Amino acid sequence: MKRGLITWDKAELPPSVFEARLAKARKALAAQDLPALLVYSDVWRSTEGRHLTNYMPYWNRSLIVIPREQAPVLLCGLSPRVYPWIKSVTIFDEIRPASKLVPTLLQLCSERGWTRLGVLDLPRLPHEIYSPLAASNLGISDVKLELTDEAEVAMHRHAEQMAHEILTVELPKGVGLTDYQFSGRLERAFRRAGAEDLVLLFGTGNSAPRPACGGMLGDKYSVAVALEYRGHWARVTRGLPL
Repeated sequence: MKRGLITWDKAELPPSVFEARLAKARKALAAQDLPALLVYSDVWRSTEGRHLTNYMPYWNRSLIVIPREQAPVLLCGLSPRVYPWIKSVTIFDEIRPASKLVPTLLQLCSERGWTRLGVLDLPRLPHEIYSPLAASNLGISDVKLELTDEAEVAMHRHAEQMAHEILTVELPKGVGLTDYQFSGRLERAFRRAGAEDLVLLFGTGNSAPRPACGGMLGDKYSVAVALEYRGHWARVTRGLPL
């Protein structure tokens, strides 16, 4: 479950990081002589959009358009009342309401005079987006990008370090508690540290890790954590005794 606030710490992840990532995307567009790149984003598939623009949606599908020579544009169905917040945590200056994503995209392409469009990882584009695009007069081409850089790795390492540090402190305190009780304690610690999403699994004895089910934790158990920190995921398993 996503926590209710996502912020952008520009000291931790500077705007220059996104400028470099956009430059890489535009270089790929130039290599294929394409005017713009389309990036699909939803709550289950937000990595590509987050990497390029810092946009992480709450239960909403969006289309990110990165022109080769202009600023990126976000097309989304969220209420305009959240646009100031989106702009504060992303690189977007222009956001267009798009209750119908593909018609809004085609309107943008018509305005800009684009007859072709690159699509990041085209084979994974959802059918309900791909089908009307393929049926339109717009030519679409697959574009591949390397989404790993030093800043990306550093953020994942930070998330992993957070998990290790919290588990080191909290694991001894779970002895004698039910996994439900300890799950709540861990949830509070991780959310306060900035985790946006969290999955906790508990293992006792020879049992495989499982969600909390009311079992008592003895002096030997393990916790598997998957956490999201500013859109970057890490998975860590630690056991007691440490």
